[in-house]
Amino acid sequence: MAEAETASDAARIAEIQTRLSDIDAWSAEARAASILKGLGFDDEEHSRPCSAYSGGWRMRVALAGVLFAQPDLLLLDEPTNYLDLEGALWLESYLAAYPHTVLVISHDRGLLNRAVGSILHLEDRKLTLYQGPYDTFAEVRAARIAAAQSEAKKQDARRAHLQSFVDRFRAKATKAKQAQSRLKMIEKMKPISTPQEAAMRAFSFPEPEEMSPPIIHIEGGTTGYGEVEILKRLNLRIDQDDRIALLGKNGQGKSTLSKMLADRLPVMSGKMTRSSKLRIGYFAQHQVDELYVDETPLDHLRRLRPTEAPTQWRARLAGFGLGSEQAETEVGRLSGGQKARLSLLIATIDAPHMLILDEPTNHLDIESREALVEALTAYSGAVILVSHDMHLLSLVADRLWLVSNGSVKPYEGDLDSYREMLLQRDKPTAKSEAAKPAKPKRAGRDEILALRSEVRKSEARVEKLTDMREKLDAKLADPTLYESGKQSDIEVWQKKHAECVEALDRAEALWMDALEKLEMAETA
Repeated sequence: MAEAETASDAARIAEIQTRLSDIDAWSAEARAASILKGLGFDDEEHSRPCSAYSGGWRMRVALAGVLFAQPDLLLLDEPTNYLDLEGALWLESYLAAYPHTVLVISHDRGLLNRAVGSILHLEDRKLTLYQGPYDTFAEVRAARIAAAQSEAKKQDARRAHLQSFVDRFRAKATKAKQAQSRLKMIEKMKPISTPQEAAMRAFSFPEPEEMSPPIIHIEGGTTGYGEVEILKRLNLRIDQDDRIALLGKNGQGKSTLSKMLADRLPVMSGKMTRSSKLRIGYFAQHQVDELYVDETPLDHLRRLRPTEAPTQWRARLAGFGLGSEQAETEVGRLSGGQKARLSLLIATIDAPHMLILDEPTNHLDIESREALVEALTAYSGAVILVSHDMHLLSLVADRLWLVSNGSVKPYEGDLDSYREMLLQRDKPTAKSEAAKPAKPKRAGRDEILALRSEVRKSEARVEKLTDMREKLDAKLADPTLYESGKQSDIEVWQKKHAECVEALDRAEALWMDALEKLEMAETA
């Protein structure tokens, strides 16, 4: 481009202009800006030196450079690990429309469902190609496993029958020939190898005792770092049965809010009330790096639980998928997923009433993510979740908070509408498209399962709060409460009753809303 300004030879000028046209040079800066913006860089950040960014943001720059080059074969290894939800959704859309071949290794189920056309599965040192997205692959593979297991079972029964004949008649002269014949048949039977299901590396979170709602109540709260206010005008309430996902672009304050709730940042103004015996578990990406790399997982538990026996430490580790071999391996030699499991164990070891998880799935494989979903669904404490994994958010979260413009507000839509809003935000809407009525989309299997799960959780929450209200009714109806003469005790119980009734009203509304959504999805 510099030479194009100064070249005087006509042939050279033509050569330069042809080359610039071939590489689309004139739109390069705009194309780069579009990719950087999609990956979370604001316009003013495009000209800053890479040395000004942290390692995670430099990974985004590296990813942007690969995408900008538009290679014929694009190879991506866990590209969403350093992205937030907004960046991950943009990348899904970008890869779905990419004009050349993409080969991606990923544990992000949303990406594998929306951005790829086939799955190449590596198992037992063999590659098998499945057409369709991840959900289709999972269904077909499950059918193959069931068929192979059925055949293997039949073969085992036939082998046992033949072996029984051999054992009974091998010594008899009249049956020896037939016994030898059946022995040869057994030897010729090739074992049917069933595809090995990846072990569900289950998580077992300890259960906290139940507390009266709310466990945290914030009125007019402000928080930040030093004297810099990041979030203001916070009016939030958290009950023990809440499952809340924090949405918003990187840098808007999701981690700041998490740290304030975890009591790692102060409330600079306003009021935050916590239950007196509230225990909070906190897991953040950087905590995986804070483990002692020269110690074993057993050493970590020995320090945290010095009074427990080694068998109890091993049982705790086994409950998070860390077997005897990993228990005695130095943390520095463990895989990223194993370190994440140890950090999750440490975060939940005190049976917290509220669990704050900031990108918990970054180093976990798909089976481990499914196990985490099951553990969080069964867990009876509150969950505050920051994640780029749409599948995890859709199955766990039943409330959405949007962190933006220095504040936190409930987001009234669902995750699909949030995704649609992000993808459409920077696209000009054509009038002809705007005029067309939206065609209702039939709900998928995963969506219906998620809605059913939400209905079950909502119903359980209503039952729990109803039971709590009945206990409080009985307490307030007890004459001995009023005989004590302590007006303060009466007011405390009356306040608890009012809060429980309010929580029950909200829970019933959420339950009815979930039932309506499920009914609409199943009849669409």
